[in-house]
Amino acid sequence: MKVKYPNLVTQIFLGMFIGILVGHFFPDISSVFKVLSDIFLRLIKMIIAPLVFSVLVVGIAKVGDFKSVGRIGIKTISYFTFATLIALALGLLIVNIFEPGKMMALAIPSQDAETGITAGVHDSKTIISHIFPESIVAVMANNEILPIVVFSLFFGVATASLGNKGKIVVDFFDSISHIMFKVTNYVMAFAPLGVFGAIAAVVAKQGIGILSGYIYLIACFYGGLIVFVFVVLMGICIAIRVPFLKLLRILQEPILLAFSTASSESAMPKTIESLERFGCPNRIVSFVLPLGYSFNLDGSIMYMTFATMFIAQAYGIPLSTGDQIKMMLILLVTSKGMAGIPRASLVVIAGMLSTFNIPTEGLLLLLGIDQIFDMARSATNVVGNAVATVVVSKWEKELVLSTANKDVINENIDEIELR
Repeated sequence: MKVKYPNLVTQIFLGMFIGILVGHFFPDISSVFKVLSDIFLRLIKMIIAPLVFSVLVVGIAKVGDFKSVGRIGIKTISYFTFATLIALALGLLIVNIFEPGKMMALAIPSQDAETGITAGVHDSKTIISHIFPESIVAVMANNEILPIVVFSLFFGVATASLGNKGKIVVDFFDSISHIMFKVTNYVMAFAPLGVFGAIAAVVAKQGIGILSGYIYLIACFYGGLIVFVFVVLMGICIAIRVPFLKLLRILQEPILLAFSTASSESAMPKTIESLERFGCPNRIVSFVLPLGYSFNLDGSIMYMTFATMFIAQAYGIPLSTGDQIKMMLILLVTSKGMAGIPRASLVVIAGMLSTFNIPTEGLLLLLGIDQIFDMARSATNVVGNAVATVVVSKWEKELVLSTANKDVINENIDEIELR
């Protein structure tokens, strides 16, 4: 008799629940379990570079030439810019309406307090040097998505230009991508353990009690993300006649992975699979999604304006409407290409604080609960990039929601089991 195991989503939920219990009741030993999370995230990072490179080369080779790539690229960047502006504006709107920095009356950190975060606003030279790699081997070793995208673009178009000679290369990388998806399925078997370790370590270190002091701030930010997902992103999908709730349903595994591990990267392989199941063509998914990891991190971008204004409010420093518009325009540029930087959101926020003469020590008001914010913004990043891929697929008239695909989407996600 074949034993039916719980699907991956159920296993991850169980991992989160058990992790909370173990972290709360056995904090002294819970830090040990973080090694499970570290192992899982390392396995995911092991997959990303070869997976992204192989699917990009195949996808771009199928596009065929720089003209087609340029057309898709313009549409993609246009959507990213629109979504970024909406996310930045919504972050400002939420923090200005609910004013968590004034309402919470927090103890202000001393001026000599160390945050451990160095201010980092990217200038044009830094952005350009990050985009164009000196060595493809080096950027693949560091999982720097944007430089991999640039190299893959040239490699894919050059391969397509060779005709039949290039076909053997396309077939080779197509096989590599399928192999990497199979490896992804093997790695996902460790996801519940990785989630358990991550949650147990966070709860043991921070304690559940930390939530009570920040419940208003957390509610404001989480509420803003819910508005962004179910008003902005859902509205976009309704406008282009795409079933948003079905998209969310098929994305539940990568969303849950991103939330529980506080890492958008951990969800990337599963997001690629899910979008192709939804009906997006491989060539669009392989181009838009990796690019989104540098240009369209909606949850992280929204957090930047929200957190900067929160700290300004806590210090009683007023920022005029003009200052806030200036902040949006700066972040529109400096937030791009930030994905390769550790604790990237905090680094960019530190730069914003310095720009507007707000004490950078204010970051200490957020560091203790940054993991909780990071979980939500990572999950939102997954949804935002998925919607971006669907939008570009629709614009290219290549989104295929056939009856068969709809049946697949409507199937119980129990069928998306690891084998």
